[in-house]
Amino acid sequence: MVGVADDQPSAPAPDTATVSGGHPVLSLALAAMMEDVHAHSGAVYLLGADPPVLEMAVMAGLPRAFAAPWERVTLHAPVPVADAVRERRTVWVGDEEEMARRYPRVAVVLPYPFALVALPVATESTAYGAVFLTWPGARATELSERELRRLTAACERLAVRLERAAAASVPVHPEPDLLAAPVVGGAPGTLGSLEAVRMVGRLPYGLCSLDLHGRVGFANPAAAELMGVPVAELIGTHLWTSVPWLNDPVYEDRYRAALFSQHATSFVALRPPGDWLSFRLYPTRTGLSVRISRARGVSRPGSAGAVPDGAAPPRLVTISQVVSLTGALSEAVGVRDVVQLIADEIAPTVGSQGLVVLGSRAGRLHVLGHRGYPDPRAVERFDGTPLTEAIPGAQVLRTGVPAFFESWEQLERLYPARRGTHDGFAAWAFLPLIASGRPVGTCVLAYSRPHSFTTEERAILTSLAGLVAQALDRALVYDAKYRLAHGLQDALLPHSLPLLPGVEAAARYLPATRGMDIGGDFYDLVPAGGAPVAVIGDVQGHNVTAAGLMGQVRTAVRAYTAVGQAPEEVVRSTNRLLIDLGTELFVSCLYLRLDAARGRATLARAGHPPPLLRRPDGRVEVLDVAGGPLLGIDPSAAYPCTEIDLAPGSLLALYTDGLVESPGADFEDALADLGHRLADAGDLPLDALADRLVRDEAGAEERPDDIALMLLRAKG
Repeated sequence: MVGVADDQPSAPAPDTATVSGGHPVLSLALAAMMEDVHAHSGAVYLLGADPPVLEMAVMAGLPRAFAAPWERVTLHAPVPVADAVRERRTVWVGDEEEMARRYPRVAVVLPYPFALVALPVATESTAYGAVFLTWPGARATELSERELRRLTAACERLAVRLERAAAASVPVHPEPDLLAAPVVGGAPGTLGSLEAVRMVGRLPYGLCSLDLHGRVGFANPAAAELMGVPVAELIGTHLWTSVPWLNDPVYEDRYRAALFSQHATSFVALRPPGDWLSFRLYPTRTGLSVRISRARGVSRPGSAGAVPDGAAPPRLVTISQVVSLTGALSEAVGVRDVVQLIADEIAPTVGSQGLVVLGSRAGRLHVLGHRGYPDPRAVERFDGTPLTEAIPGAQVLRTGVPAFFESWEQLERLYPARRGTHDGFAAWAFLPLIASGRPVGTCVLAYSRPHSFTTEERAILTSLAGLVAQALDRALVYDAKYRLAHGLQDALLPHSLPLLPGVEAAARYLPATRGMDIGGDFYDLVPAGGAPVAVIGDVQGHNVTAAGLMGQVRTAVRAYTAVGQAPEEVVRSTNRLLIDLGTELFVSCLYLRLDAARGRATLARAGHPPPLLRRPDGRVEVLDVAGGPLLGIDPSAAYPCTEIDLAPGSLLALYTDGLVESPGADFEDALADLGHRLADAGDLPLDALADRLVRDEAGAEERPDDIALMLLRAKG
């Protein structure tokens, strides 16, 4: 796992980078940059080639545990350093509000006031990594031109040194983090002179000093008495480890908030059974001073047994990882999203190079997705394998029991059926994905080298699999509904428009991007004898129910047209049908009967946006079409008709409200804009014109409503 406990070395100390003169290049470069712009903390990342993952090589100013979820990140991860490398640009985040807006998953884990800059470490041809620096609180302005120029130059110099190291085949290793001096406990010089120590010892409230890792460097007798732990058992330990009732994420969060913001913070904690203590934290760049006093009531302190150092490791890293991954999993929609998320977020974090996600269908294995396998056939050959087969993927999915294999020999010995099916990896973790008490799949993490799975790592991987299972279960349901809905909608909308004498026609449909990417908008062109009929409508909603009702309305309109009803009667009959069906959804509709021989068109409207008419001379007008209420509201509603001239060359545009309505936009302005575009491009061929009119909406990432458009041009 990437998270290291605060009492462990932050980064491997041996084999530091020695590009020139035996100096730790990364640490020196980072320290110089921080000093130059008065930054509070920072880190250098190095970019690995296979897979392309950014790995934190050295950090300064804060414990590495604070950045644990981002010690290893892919280039597609939504974090500033990944953006800086991928886009080769400087990324500036001025305060916590901007962080929450642009990088919400970072803000969830670090909801503190700080500013951050991330810069790529790259030459013109090659990216080697990235640097980030932070400042406590919110800076009033962005970096000055001088600061940005000096930081950019420093990163370029570091990139050149890394380029030279690569050319000389000199490895660049992680370096020890740059933190405060080690804790010195029990010596009078800890706070200065002996007299100063005596003075602090006489104070009636508790005082203790913490380093950046939260370890106690000094505690006066009053602090020991209030917390119920002897001074000797506090020195050198984490406060939340030696004082069990302080082992709470809420209190750890205050400690992190003080270090990040460099503002004094406080909290009140209950010392069992009933003593409330107030803790006030005063941070500096080298650690914190803590003032402890009684907050409410005074009772005789009991003796709290000390917990040996390391018996209850800090939970900062675990909490950060869970919060970050939970936020990412909540964003996953379909199965493809879940697979990509595991590949981008979880696999790099645990050091895995290959990934397979398996599901089941009709008693057989189904490969839902995979990453990292040079030969896809090594994975895809298992698709369709019976769940009764003696292979680990099937057995784990069937039994819900995880399996860990530290070498190929171990896997082959336990599963002889796998002989001759080597996939190029050397160790595997087969994790059952169990949601609501039932297995929904198996997540296979593959390692390129033999890997020893510790008890702690197995527990963490199994816990992460539980989070993934919930997301995969939702994604499987979503994908099933998506396929059903789109199959239904494809069956109900016309695949092509008929060729009719005297009329050219083109149509477009765009589903909403929210929900299941389907909706109730529809259109149709019916060759009803010598008077063809066009209809466009919008069923309320964007789900399977809306799509199903849309099919009923379209069928009803065709049926009433076929029996020869007049336009107003077709709309009135469809209205009564909807009311008889008892649906709670309403429908807008525009029905149009063409008489090309006479150059006329008859329209009936039910709560639908008015059509646009482009005259042969290029003028566009919004037609004032009489009509009635939405279908499905009033059984006695009438829908009077309007007859218009449709001379050769005239162009009618029928559309649904998704084309002209959007949050915060004025309907009249949007309708006028559509008219201008129709006037400017109305001479184009109809298919090209239809594409032009929906072009902006087709490229939009967020489309709150679906869109239907039908264009009709009278031929001469």
